[in-house]
Amino acid sequence: MEDKDITRLKKRDAMYRMMISQLFYDGYKDLAVGLAAVVKPHPACPPSDKLLRVVSIGLRHDDQANAEKEANFGNTVQPGSGIDLEFETEVQTISPEVALYETCYVTAHKGPCRAAAFHSTGQLIATGSQDASIKVLDVERMLSKSATPADIMAMETPQQQVENHPVIRTLYDHNGEVTCLDFHPFESILASGGLDYSIRFFEYSKPSVKKAFKSIQEASEPLSMSFHPSGEFLLVGTKHSTLRLYDVNTFQCFVSSNPKDQHKAAITSVKWSPNANMFASSSTDGSIKIWDGVSNKCVNTFLNAHDGKEVTSISFSRNSKYVLSGGRNSLVKLWELSTNRCLIVYTGAGATGAMEHSTVACFNHTEDYVLFPDEKTLSLCSWDSRNAERQKLLSLGHNNVVQYMVHSPTGPAFVSCSDDFRARFWYRKASTD
Repeated sequence: MEDKDITRLKKRDAMYRMMISQLFYDGYKDLAVGLAAVVKPHPACPPSDKLLRVVSIGLRHDDQANAEKEANFGNTVQPGSGIDLEFETEVQTISPEVALYETCYVTAHKGPCRAAAFHSTGQLIATGSQDASIKVLDVERMLSKSATPADIMAMETPQQQVENHPVIRTLYDHNGEVTCLDFHPFESILASGGLDYSIRFFEYSKPSVKKAFKSIQEASEPLSMSFHPSGEFLLVGTKHSTLRLYDVNTFQCFVSSNPKDQHKAAITSVKWSPNANMFASSSTDGSIKIWDGVSNKCVNTFLNAHDGKEVTSISFSRNSKYVLSGGRNSLVKLWELSTNRCLIVYTGAGATGAMEHSTVACFNHTEDYVLFPDEKTLSLCSWDSRNAERQKLLSLGHNNVVQYMVHSPTGPAFVSCSDDFRARFWYRKASTD
């Protein structure tokens, strides 16, 4: 037995001993004797209120943590501590329900919109389309435009209209559908992948830029990408089963030295963990793989993660302890990496069974909620991330299926991308009550 397993058993025995002692202390002798008969503590447990004192300390700690959470709610850099089921039991959510979000801006492409990305600051959004175009939008401008009365906007000069327009760049360099996007964490660089077998890098800070300053020709169509938290590497999943890792400075490509590490079909989603110790990938072969971030080797595989159906998306929790996955079986799952098991299944999104289209599951910015579009009703399903309780549906207002969505990492906002050619920016405005 490993040391961590022995430690876990010791902690569990100590907890049961405190429970028995507390029951004796409070006068519940029969309950205490009954529990002792099952647990068989040695030596016998004397009456004690130690459990009450431990719980009191924990509650004081929770109150202090919640007070700090509320005080820092306006801080857009790190919204809350995120989900951690190892220590949490009952956590009061501080983020608004997703059903309260409103559409603040709609941008239209000339083809289905199927890719989007938020900048790590939450201030920029990129959307990609089947029409081969990429748009970069400014979040503050979208919010400002939604708050400006129509008569005031009608009075703007052409110059003011240009300066206030939310779309700050439109980039054209792909020869096919844009399938994936990701912002460099520090530099003004946007990476994109397309069905033209290319990965392109745009320096979007320059107003005159329309074309990429660097491109990589792939052997297969890129479907997903993720920058390393340092910005030094780019992880790429394609329609080929082999996962790619590129050095951003030299553009050298690395793959695992063990061919058995690889998936058996197209890679649908890739993501670096926030602590950069590992990365994850999902595939149409129905599996999820966890990879070591240094050796580039597969360290764990969840086979048939979604009942054999395609795994459509993966993402890490902020503390890198959990992976959230979405699948074609209309289920969302939370996986605990320390125990290699599925902790929570979020059910009730749309019809049961296989979905016709792929889509994305994600956390909100505080990880209080899990989000997943329903292709049948064109609405957004959400659950309490800790207890899987279903929340109110949000009608997404699209006229066709939503195949991609991404939530802001810093605030109550997300983007929904639809085959109706539109990307909608959603935001929860501050209450004026």
